Amino acid sequence: MPRQASYNRDEVLQKAQALFWAKGYHATSLKDLETALDMRPGSIYAAFGSKEALFAETLRRYAAESERQLQATLAAAPSPLAGLAAHVRQLGSPARKAAPSRACMLVKTLLETPDDDPALRGLTEDMMRGIEAQFEAAFQAARAAGQLGPDQDTARLASRLQASIFGLRAYAQRTDAADRVARLAEDIASDIEALA
Repeated sequence: MPRQASYNRDEVLQKAQALFWAKGYHATSLKDLETALDMRPGSIYAAFGSKEALFAETLRRYAAESERQLQATLAAAPSPLAGLAAHVRQLGSPARKAAPSRACMLVKTLLETPDDDPALRGLTEDMMRGIEAQFEAAFQAARAAGQLGPDQDTARLASRLQASIFGLRAYAQRTDAADRVARLAEDIASDIEALA
């Protein structure tokens, strides 16, 4: 009979995600993980295979939660453009200060991972493409609803929105940016609404 794991996998992933999000992949040591997860190195490797595999799982978890939040915001909004604007306002909300880092975990990973790291860099870019595809679907829904003209390039609008959010989430990492992030998010949200 296989031995039962003596840890709660979801709880361990939550702790690991918070640690990686706060410190980044490369700055997080095995000793940091041991302490945060209350697990020995052998147990970490037995459960996840490697530090990289553990990080990848936490990154997938982060991206899935981000996508769920985006979909919930879009579903609750009166229109697709209003949903996208609401999403951006949430990203700039002061309530996000409780997060392990002021910057997005995907943004931090993209900036920290070299081009020649095919595993983590590729995974991060795939996740960002997935979110950008959701933005494009929302812009397409806005066009179908008559909020956008037929000549509007929804793929380009989605890329522009992701670039704006990327900049906002990277800017938020500055220690002196707290009072400006919400205002910048409002500017981006207002630009989205002005497309109608």
